[in-house]
Amino acid sequence: MAFRYVLTGYMGSGKSSVGRKMSYRIRAPFMDTDSIIERRAGKTINEIFADEGENAFRDMETECLREILQKEKGRFILSTGGGMPVREENRELMHRIGTVVYLKCSPETVYERLKGDTKRPLLAKDASLEKITAMLREREGIYESNADIVVECDGKGLEEILDEITGERKGYVRNSDRPAEQKPADQRFADQRFADQKPGDQKPAEQRFSEQGAAEKKPGDQKPADQESADLKPADVVDDAPKRAKILVINGPNINFLGIREKGVYGDQNYDYLLSMIAEKGRETGVTIEVFQSNHEGAIIDRLQDSYFDGTEGIVINPGAYSHYSYAIRDALASLEKIPKIEIHISDIRTREDFRKNSVTREVCDGSIIGQGLPGYLDAIDEILKIIDRKKSVL
Repeated sequence: MAFRYVLTGYMGSGKSSVGRKMSYRIRAPFMDTDSIIERRAGKTINEIFADEGENAFRDMETECLREILQKEKGRFILSTGGGMPVREENRELMHRIGTVVYLKCSPETVYERLKGDTKRPLLAKDASLEKITAMLREREGIYESNADIVVECDGKGLEEILDEITGERKGYVRNSDRPAEQKPADQRFADQRFADQKPGDQKPAEQRFSEQGAAEKKPGDQKPADQESADLKPADVVDDAPKRAKILVINGPNINFLGIREKGVYGDQNYDYLLSMIAEKGRETGVTIEVFQSNHEGAIIDRLQDSYFDGTEGIVINPGAYSHYSYAIRDALASLEKIPKIEIHISDIRTREDFRKNSVTREVCDGSIIGQGLPGYLDAIDEILKIIDRKKSVL
């Protein structure tokens, strides 16, 4: 149970970003209750609110927690919906699942993050600072009293937040460390949160939810955008309007073997997990993202050449082992002078075997992100978008 964290906080507090980054740091799968519920329902959260109402959605949240408690015995990080702790039963379930972390942000920070976001049902009609402040005021006492760890997130980067969660840096409040007489009443479940845990429960981490959820879908079911990756194809596209840009992500040899190959280096998450991360990034940013993977040098070169003609505005590429010696891929990248390119490597190739330390493709890219795990793909997409936005601003 040492590495089972339940992330809570208001919408826009960074639970998904922190959870994904943390999953690579502690080599544990990341799950998101909203994504699980969308997968089960075959609808987006907005559609569930519109079709079935908020109460039905809250019941789905509770059922989701019950199922996680019953089935998930390994270590993992779980991101929860902003309103989930409001229901008392949910608070009890959270503590029985793991260590509850409250990512605390000011109303001003949340407002800046959510400006223009139309995907939040409770803010669809009014996303003003006043509305956010009022909702936070109603919930903050619940968030605080329910948490084992409270992290003040304003002005902090992901690494600093992770250090505080894992206890590697001071500055957080750990409710479980308070004297007993200072503990809030709602903390009564925290001291018993592991009571139902039996010896041997900590098994190797798996992603049963994502695999089972994809298997349960029926033909014709509507899929949320971030679940399209469950149908593995040579190219997977995230296609949500409106579109801000068109980005191509290319993965070279053996990337499709994530979760199988060298887990100590590349982590436990499989290729479906990576696709889901990228799909969600496309949905969040309003960007069309195509993901192409091949184990063959010529196919990668063909796809790069196609990008010259198909309107691709930016490329994120993980050439895999080809980055160390494929001058053919290097030349294909160099031919795309007007398209910004970021090279990514999941592991830190600078600290590995000598033959991996050199990259012939890096010199023809606009930048490189190395050793950040799967979240490095999200950083690379952000870098591409910055370059694209700078170019558009001078036109």
